[in-house]
Amino acid sequence: MRRTLLWAGNAFVVVAAVALLAMKQETVASPEELQKNPEAVLEGYRHVEAASVSDAAEQVLHEKRYMSHKMQAIFPTKFVGTALTVQLLKQENNDPNALQGMLQAIDSGGKDSVYVMQVQDGADIAGMGGLMGTAMWSRGFSGAVIDGGVRDLPQLKRIGFPVYATGVVPSTSVSHYRFGGMNVPVVCDGVKVNPGDIISADQDGVVVIPKDKAVEVLIRAQKLDQTEHAMYPYIEKLHSIVAAVKEFGRI
Repeated sequence: MRRTLLWAGNAFVVVAAVALLAMKQETVASPEELQKNPEAVLEGYRHVEAASVSDAAEQVLHEKRYMSHKMQAIFPTKFVGTALTVQLLKQENNDPNALQGMLQAIDSGGKDSVYVMQVQDGADIAGMGGLMGTAMWSRGFSGAVIDGGVRDLPQLKRIGFPVYATGVVPSTSVSHYRFGGMNVPVVCDGVKVNPGDIISADQDGVVVIPKDKAVEVLIRAQKLDQTEHAMYPYIEKLHSIVAAVKEFGRI
């Protein structure tokens, strides 16, 4: 009798998990629909985990598209948007306009923009702080990713503007750097970022998706995400990850 009940319970978990997976898959838009609707693509990425996006990007592109452990958020967050890239070049100067382009770049962005900055040799230089973050927040930016430092955390946390950076430092880029370009290809923590690429960030880290592969990667990421979430109740019930991987083929 106990074996019969156990089997019934296990069967229920399998059926429930598969039903959940099938139900979620029905909500995935077709590639054709997504290609015509960039906002739907962004919305799709908002509902998948960065880890699934990273796995999907690796399967589709056969290359690393995630930033390293050095890229850390100033507070737990999740955001998605399109890259607005900025480059700062290391150069001592007394030019009051040396960084003007950096500020103009912020004023050119808006809803769903992600400020992606490459600060040359900038581990100990704050590429942005409270003033720039407040401006981005007021314009509706999704967040910022800085290959360099960040400062003014009390203000950034007060307004709730999410920033990833490679460190927290009190320094300034003024007089030490010059604006190198806006919406140009940059390398951010080892990952190439082109203007308009999709940035997916959450507590697991930051992933960059080339805009011309965004739909293909999204569809793959949705399937991976759905499978993984369907596995959780299966594992909890059977106390076996081996059985779950055998059933779903995902680890």
